[in-house]
Amino acid sequence: MIILGLSGSLTHDPSAALMVDGELVAAVEEERFLRDKHAKNKWPYHSARFCLDFAGVKPSDIDYVAFPFAEMGLFTHPGCFHFARRYWYAPDRALGALFNGNRHFRRNRQGILQLMADLGIDPQRSPFVPVEHHLAHASSAYHLSGFEGKCAILGIDGKGEYATTFFGYGENGVIHKIKEFYDPDSLGGVYGALTQFLGFEMLDGEFKVMGMAPYGNPDKYDFSRLLSCDGRDLKVNTELVNVVGLRRYKDQNQGYYFSPKLIDWLGPKRVGDEIDDPYIDYAAAIQKLLEETSLALVKTYLGDILAETGRLCFAGGVALNVKLNQRLMELPEVNELFVQPAASDAGTAIGAASFVAWEKGETVQKLKHVYLGPSYSTQECLDACLEHPQKPCWQKVENVPETGARILAEGHPLAWFQGRMEFGPRALGNRSILGDPSHSGVADTINAQIKYRERWRPFCPSMLDRVAPEILQTDHPAPYMTFAFTVAESWKKRIPEVVHEDGTARAQIVERETNPRYYALLEELEKLRGIPVVLNTSLNRRGEPMICSPTDALNMFYGCDLEYLMLEDILVTKGGKEGNR
Repeated sequence: MIILGLSGSLTHDPSAALMVDGELVAAVEEERFLRDKHAKNKWPYHSARFCLDFAGVKPSDIDYVAFPFAEMGLFTHPGCFHFARRYWYAPDRALGALFNGNRHFRRNRQGILQLMADLGIDPQRSPFVPVEHHLAHASSAYHLSGFEGKCAILGIDGKGEYATTFFGYGENGVIHKIKEFYDPDSLGGVYGALTQFLGFEMLDGEFKVMGMAPYGNPDKYDFSRLLSCDGRDLKVNTELVNVVGLRRYKDQNQGYYFSPKLIDWLGPKRVGDEIDDPYIDYAAAIQKLLEETSLALVKTYLGDILAETGRLCFAGGVALNVKLNQRLMELPEVNELFVQPAASDAGTAIGAASFVAWEKGETVQKLKHVYLGPSYSTQECLDACLEHPQKPCWQKVENVPETGARILAEGHPLAWFQGRMEFGPRALGNRSILGDPSHSGVADTINAQIKYRERWRPFCPSMLDRVAPEILQTDHPAPYMTFAFTVAESWKKRIPEVVHEDGTARAQIVERETNPRYYALLEELEKLRGIPVVLNTSLNRRGEPMICSPTDALNMFYGCDLEYLMLEDILVTKGGKEGNR
């Protein structure tokens, strides 16, 4: 059975995923092709086209097209009434929820049906199957986790149709709902509103707030007035955040998801790139509120299941908050946590496809890796060099890991373009900028001269699987950079460039089986420096999507201070004559 999952709507992060006989064979975000971060208000045409071409699937071969947004019945879904009641001060929104609550679904369906037509997919032959948004999140985590038996399922994001938070469990393939919260009672929404207040863009800057938080004091300001939570109920203070209509604070004709009352309380909205008082303390306070509220609700609604099974699956945009994930892992009831690596809305393409696959009788296979995007041969990389207007200086390399490790050992950053592109927001060694984390200052160089991002932003380590337990003080799996770990004291001074202010690191544990060339690079660096760890950040500049093609990589290379770019077996350098040398 062949199922095409398509995510994306009139908002953000369109993507496509292809599942063949229960196995995920391809997945990619549309932003990578359009070179437009988050690809807002776009549909995943190029993504879907890639998935079909990669698998050799014709449009007529597709059995179902799955989409993670469903129709909400007025008298069958409590979210409509909850939304209308909580937004009483905006009658147009409240009445719209009650009498026209499916307008977004209709517009989404219309857009997907047009996309199917553009792809040559006949809806009579390949039916369009809508899946409830949070069930898609849940399926992306549960069905691909590989967990056997019963396990708890958690979903937290901004919102889907109406739901914002999902608690449930999976057993024998069936997803059971325990509890949902509905808009505007959204933890992701509150964190997003404070992200905007702290001067970052919602849907993108939440990572920055999380990175800023360790510099501040979480107890200096009490953020409890933003929401009330008694462990069972969650109610957001819409006097301050998650506001709509005329209550929104506006600045230069832009409306934000917080009200002027938040400005009256906390002061002016932050501007600029520096981390300063009181904003670092605000970041610490909102991170603490997210963690404490989430943990309280998890204990209430999933505590018994966790005590029984020890396993938790997590998806939704908030699942990319690695500090929250660290707190979840530290719960005594949790033995293993699986966070779907593309946990944001981009990953709902996987979730919708996997949910429909299970519903139609397929056995969904465990996610083995997320190297699911396009790859390019050495010849294609060479062709890109020959066609590029900058006339790159290049040479073919016999031993790529050895050459790459030597460049790193000399203290140089290295752009590393290898194999299939990663799906999701984390670079995992195929579209990466690398550095030797034992070289002081390499992080500052990458931030200031290559990524052009805030100088205080932290970097993450990739490390060999055989040394990870010693460095991270745990043997918990971590292949996707979705967890923060406390770094062992004996390693903090050895790899200072990848240890954050609070002594933690968001680590990727590399296995030879899933990425043999990256593994070999780490081994070669260990021979040269005694450090089986590299600094790893995504191959892109600030505000851009991760690099997809060799031409994208070359364009970035000549738009920043990178000196070395490894395109498969081709090493591109600056300063020499054009062509081979």
